[in-house]
Amino acid sequence: MEFPKKTDDQYSLIATELLELFGKKAKDYGTAWRILRLPSLTDQIFIKARRIRTLQETKENMVGDDIPGELIGIANYSAMALVQIEQGVVESPDMTAEKAIELVSNQLNKAGDLMLKKNHDYGEAWREMRISSLVDLILMKLLRIKEIEDNEGKTLVSEGVDANYLDVINYAIFALIHIREEKA
Repeated sequence: MEFPKKTDDQYSLIATELLELFGKKAKDYGTAWRILRLPSLTDQIFIKARRIRTLQETKENMVGDDIPGELIGIANYSAMALVQIEQGVVESPDMTAEKAIELVSNQLNKAGDLMLKKNHDYGEAWREMRISSLVDLILMKLLRIKEIEDNEGKTLVSEGVDANYLDVINYAIFALIHIREEKA
């Protein structure tokens, strides 16, 4: 299948692929992730972003997981974090895989809606960005999230963690689009 040319089609295709992988993992593992507190999810995403940066800088991959796989993980874990914000953290898994897929899908759709608005206002500026810059922006957003978490969610004038997670999803999907276009 040829990779689409229009941003919204590219975004939708990748979001569908993210959700399909999330669904398969939800069926394999259940919804054990529901016990994770936000800082744990943030740290998991941070580890993945740091690994990408290390791979970009050293050009050495000793584990075998590739950059696209890590970007997929970043986007899916960010959607899971948004579910945790809405649903709250639980002591034991409390939902079916199907319900989790529905909730993660809702978050990916929110991110897609935000992307369309920002893409309009910024004139697709992300297309001129390097993948390494998108990864750096993901890391910056994660450091912001960590700071907000350390301040117990309080901000004076800044967006909350939810807006930052939505941006992380979009930056990860933009990087995945760049990678797919390079291969096409």
